[in-house]
Amino acid sequence: MEEDGKVRLTFMGTGTSQGIPIIGCHCPVCSSTDPRDRRYRSSALFRTRGTNILVDAGPDFRSQMLREGIGHLDAVLLTHNHKDHTGGMDDLRALNYTDSRVVDIYCEKRVLKSLEKEYEYAFRENKYPGAPEWRIHLIDENPFTVEKDPTARELVWVHDVGYRYRLEDGSLVPTGERIVNASDTGKGVLVTPIRGYHDTMPVLGFRIGDIAYITDMSSIPESEFSKLEGLSHLTLNTVGYKKHHSHFSLYEALDLSGRIGARYTYLTHLSHTFPVYGEFCQELERLCAERGVQSIVRPSYDTLTIESL
Repeated sequence: MEEDGKVRLTFMGTGTSQGIPIIGCHCPVCSSTDPRDRRYRSSALFRTRGTNILVDAGPDFRSQMLREGIGHLDAVLLTHNHKDHTGGMDDLRALNYTDSRVVDIYCEKRVLKSLEKEYEYAFRENKYPGAPEWRIHLIDENPFTVEKDPTARELVWVHDVGYRYRLEDGSLVPTGERIVNASDTGKGVLVTPIRGYHDTMPVLGFRIGDIAYITDMSSIPESEFSKLEGLSHLTLNTVGYKKHHSHFSLYEALDLSGRIGARYTYLTHLSHTFPVYGEFCQELERLCAERGVQSIVRPSYDTLTIESL
């Protein structure tokens, strides 16, 4: 379906670090029977030209993939290293087996250092059999491309030994360490990183085509706004009405939406402090009218798919 050249984004999860419902909470949102009020931790999937690009693999990654029936990823982009965005990465090892390929992870150097501590067993020279097999592509604020590698070696599972690469002559060799620098090769899918700050932590959002996905930010440097021109769809994070040290407040998100001027804006990383979905939609219509926001602003919800215009 994505061979038509359009870019599609599916919201895999749209909740805060605790998800919704929150354990032990019986508020109207956590008690809602509307499926749009049940939110996994924030994540999104870009699909275009037959390429699947996941943004973040948090603790709900396995359930999200099974729910959407997705069994293949061409890349995983990481916005930052907080647990609600990286806590499910061990489950990527299922794709090593079913795809017979390493999984390509795109992240900043500071995020890699965190992964090397959190998933130390995935970076050992002599890995425990079954440890995930990743290829790390280091990124920064510069655009890069994700492309299918026709020369990628087949990954073979050897019982009680672990994964090995199969060479052209049929022999099997250890996989070894794989850390490379991402670049814009002019082929494949172009990804434009958007620099922002999560309190004082540098994080990244991502733009593919005319869709931009931004989460876990409380500020965006002035230099980055040129990357957000001409969008049809914009995703922004917000966790509540009050000013927050590491996330946009609802009013900050609405003002950003008005400034950026995408035709549609979807709010994500939502907490249970907002009303239930239907009431929240009505409130956003009223607030946008009051603040002169021309973008159509809606709360996102898990499984929602949007596509480029």
